[in-house]
Amino acid sequence: MADVNDSPSTSRTPVEMWFDPMCPWAWMTSRWLMEVETLREIDVTWSVMSLAVLNEHRHDLDAAYRARMDEAWGPVRVIIAAAEAHGDSVVKPLYDAMGTRIHLRRMNDFDQVIRESLEEVGLPAALAKDAHHKKFDAALHRSHKRGISLVGTDVGTPIIAVDGVAFFGPVVTPAPKGEAAARLWDGCVLVAGTPGFYELKRSRTEGPIFS
Repeated sequence: MADVNDSPSTSRTPVEMWFDPMCPWAWMTSRWLMEVETLREIDVTWSVMSLAVLNEHRHDLDAAYRARMDEAWGPVRVIIAAAEAHGDSVVKPLYDAMGTRIHLRRMNDFDQVIRESLEEVGLPAALAKDAHHKKFDAALHRSHKRGISLVGTDVGTPIIAVDGVAFFGPVVTPAPKGEAAARLWDGCVLVAGTPGFYELKRSRTEGPIFS
């Protein structure tokens, strides 16, 4: 009989992704990371950052984008409120519910997005009121700061942390599947873990492809 110590290790690497449910590129990255979780030995924790927080002190935004940022407070406030009341396990299901409505169904009424998402996940409807109050903004800022402090303030969402390093992105469309998803993960971890490595970038020629 083989010694128990000879059996393969089943330890999985912890990974954390910070997202804002409003961001279509974070949505693409999250779908890719979900695929990677089935192909590589990783366990993903999902955390909130905020485009509203990232842009709250900027005065150079055009009126349309400023209005969008004002709306962006609602979903992340509700996710933070839900996590504080019901535990971190509700974060990912609530993100999935909101993201499906925002990005796939193209819903623009974020109060409706929040109401329907809370109902889908089985959370109290009363949490919807937290979208319009600052009660949980301190916790939101802490979560945002914890992510952004790993990569610097000149990036946005998403942020991924793994094995003691963190990076913005990847920004990719459509979300890779199968071995392509796994190879992209291996490459991201490789370059992120290279001392002194900071950036790879090229101009985007396509928007998010959600199909």
